[in-house]
Amino acid sequence: MKKILLSTLVIAAFALVAQSFKSANPTPMKWYTWEEAVALNKTKPKKIMVDVYTSWCGWCKKMDKGAFTDPSVTAYISEHFYPVKLNAEQREAIKFNGENFEYVSNDNGRGGVHTLAYALLDGKMGYPSLVYLNEKYERIMISPGFKESPDLLKELHFAAEEMYTKTTWEKYKEGE
Repeated sequence: MKKILLSTLVIAAFALVAQSFKSANPTPMKWYTWEEAVALNKTKPKKIMVDVYTSWCGWCKKMDKGAFTDPSVTAYISEHFYPVKLNAEQREAIKFNGENFEYVSNDNGRGGVHTLAYALLDGKMGYPSLVYLNEKYERIMISPGFKESPDLLKELHFAAEEMYTKTTWEKYKEGE
């Protein structure tokens, strides 16, 4: 009897440890390329959230390790959006809507920008920036800067629940 009880306790302990490990390390969010999101949107329309970043951006990396790993954030994004990572300095061209978007070097030859990132951000190149698009690729809003999970969730609700058709972002975030 003691062996059965001991075995049961050991199994229960392993199950608890495995469960806590699983919840401490949630499944990472699935990020799509622009092309993948466009293809998916053709068969199952969803809003698109574009994370415009650069490889050297410290705040971008902090959001990747923070808000973008929060299980409540990742679950909400996965349900309501196609999340796209777009490197504002990527060299690969993107064809979309009959237009070719590509990397353009600065006049001095140092650095440059991808024209899709430039178009999505209206030329206001700051990182990180999130761009929310509806199912027809119409921009809902541009959201520059680093965000903690609660602030990001508020934005996500604003876009996904189409609150932008009823009020401004400024009024919505203030709770009016």
